[in-house]
Amino acid sequence: MTRIDLTGLDVRPAQVWGGVRLVPLVRSEPVPGLRLHREVYGGLGAVDLPDRTAYTSYVPHGFVADWTGAGTESESAPVPGAGRESAAYGTRLGGGGGERGNGGRDEVLDCVPVRRIHRVAKRRRDKDGRAASRLRFLPLHLALEGYLALHFGGPSIVWDEWSREAVRHGLSPRAEAAYAGWSVPGLTEALRIFEVHPGQCGLLLYVADALAAAFVVPHPDDYRLLHPTLVEDLYGELVHQYAYYGGPVPEFTARIRDGAGGIRTLADLRAAAREQERAWAVAHDGIMARDLLETSYAFERVYRAGPFDLHRFLPPFERGGREQHIGELITDRKGRTAYLKTFRLSENQIRKGYLLRRLADCDWHLGRTAEALGTSYAEVVRRIGSAGLDTFLNEHAVAQRLREDRES
Repeated sequence: MTRIDLTGLDVRPAQVWGGVRLVPLVRSEPVPGLRLHREVYGGLGAVDLPDRTAYTSYVPHGFVADWTGAGTESESAPVPGAGRESAAYGTRLGGGGGERGNGGRDEVLDCVPVRRIHRVAKRRRDKDGRAASRLRFLPLHLALEGYLALHFGGPSIVWDEWSREAVRHGLSPRAEAAYAGWSVPGLTEALRIFEVHPGQCGLLLYVADALAAAFVVPHPDDYRLLHPTLVEDLYGELVHQYAYYGGPVPEFTARIRDGAGGIRTLADLRAAAREQERAWAVAHDGIMARDLLETSYAFERVYRAGPFDLHRFLPPFERGGREQHIGELITDRKGRTAYLKTFRLSENQIRKGYLLRRLADCDWHLGRTAEALGTSYAEVVRRIGSAGLDTFLNEHAVAQRLREDRES
């Protein structure tokens, strides 16, 4: 499997609110044997990973995939702060015994709870300890952690240009910025007034007519439950910029002309309207969503859940201006998509992924990487700095090599 297969999902005419375009995806029949529901966390999360590293981010909720198809109810969230670590808002100086407030009582400091989570995807167990047919995973964070882990181990050879820290501990820490959906201009209003279609199991979200995200679930009831979570999802810098600076986009319109007098009955009118819908769907799949559907991705299977597989995927990090997405999906045994969620990368993030792959292909040797890219040693050093990785370089060794290049 190298591409996303949306077989069984049909496009419906778009709905527009300002610069946001929402394209419904409907199924004639739900995916049998799989349901999704949400667990509410609503705060910062520190995720313990198998390699003894940690992933930290704003984690508003988790999804639970139930492959018995039972569609169990959402589990309630723990009381904020109970049994969790916390971090103080701001900085405050006080005595060792704590500050005294009114009535001589200790003043309670404002804190933000930090929820400890074991792995981005973990199978649930019943009360008796047996493995259940449910898998809890963190939507989008599963994909983002995969992007941050891209060649996270750093140089495999101790070249002079890399610091001892990079060789021993890899490219740690790695960080990327994202925007919550409620901070993307116009998105909250668009999702609030969005009309949910019968049989709808997903949508394609466009901002300034650039594809921002895709979201697919197995059952219409799951979509109605999870539709509000889109405003809590993470969106890339490019999406925020398009929403902030872009203008309104045209609405979907269809004109049915009588022409040679072919429209005589309501049945004729209905057939002409359906033909317009089919024409728009073909145009959408062939133009607006082309980069998402025609890109060859590198898939990594994270978990096998009965007859379904949970994957995350990375794009090829090709230069040339095409949109590229990371994401996660659940497929059935035929490779058809039951669940999908994507995150669009910015140009800087694409360049960073491209550079890391070229460095790894050249065994992290800066000179050979420069030859492979058809550029100079100094330019490779500049690109590493632009990618935020210059702190892992040995400044003295790099400076010495640059002096030698200038003198030669």
